[in-house]
Amino acid sequence: MAHTDTSKGTGTGTPEDGGGESTFTVLVAAFANLGIAVAKAVAGLISGSSAMLSEAAHSVADTVTEVLLLTALKRSTKPADEDHPLGYGPERYVWALLAAVATFVGGAVFSLYDGIHTLAEGEELGDPLVSYLVLAVAFLLESFSLRTAVRQARGEAARLKVPFGRYLRRTSDTAVKAVVMEDSAALVGLLLAAGGLLGGQLTGSGVWDGAASLCIGVLLLYVAWVLGRSNIELLVGRPLPRSVRAGIREELVAGEHIEAVLELTTLVQGPTEALVAAKVDFRDVSTAAQIEWACEEAERRLRERFPSVRRVYLDPTPGFAQRRAEGLNPWP
Repeated sequence: MAHTDTSKGTGTGTPEDGGGESTFTVLVAAFANLGIAVAKAVAGLISGSSAMLSEAAHSVADTVTEVLLLTALKRSTKPADEDHPLGYGPERYVWALLAAVATFVGGAVFSLYDGIHTLAEGEELGDPLVSYLVLAVAFLLESFSLRTAVRQARGEAARLKVPFGRYLRRTSDTAVKAVVMEDSAALVGLLLAAGGLLGGQLTGSGVWDGAASLCIGVLLLYVAWVLGRSNIELLVGRPLPRSVRAGIREELVAGEHIEAVLELTTLVQGPTEALVAAKVDFRDVSTAAQIEWACEEAERRLRERFPSVRRVYLDPTPGFAQRRAEGLNPWP
């Protein structure tokens, strides 16, 4: 089997460049959420609003999430070593999955519990003025954080020439995806909390506040489910997109000594890292030296066209006709 391992990055920058941009995006979100969490908790205690306390739990969960995402970004950039020959790239998805669990436990469960408790037991509403002020400031801070994340995501989508929505659904940079989704959910949650406060102020009933808290909990459940599913998919093993796989086959068979690609396996190992393994039928008249150089040339073309391909494994395999002639299973 021929093997080539490269250390090139993807796109217009290196892996470190992309990691730095993602780290900045996550740091902005972390500092914003930490300040907002404290302010919401104080406002919730003063006003007696369950929706505000749910939003405080939401921001605490988001802060924990950002810490876990920062851990993911740091640990996933460790270079390959003897114990981890393929590197630490997939470790980011372990920590990102834990971040999704933090959103579920720290935000959704508390919000649902608080909403049900408020609807069942009622609540005494205090002065909502402080809560309104905190919600307004939180909205501005969350908007800034979301703007930073969306700018990075849009830039990457433009570089890859794919629609923004499709990029966000399929991106393997789950740190940026998490920040975009959580900040979007935070803005919706702030509007729900404001609606609950206003409804309680106008009617004098805590039902509105409890309902707002329940809606926030359901919203966080959805975010946790989407992020958890994305990270599990990447941990289990996701191939490169179909169009990229077709392009890889095209580049391989373009080689002078390659007859056909019998089997192709691709694996996403990180936002800037992918592995390619293929069973290749080389020309029967090719010499060993020609096959070796054909592997080098194929790897070079793959890197030029698809910079995210970091490792290439090519396995010389007899073709279908040769296997039949020798009485072997035609399918390798």
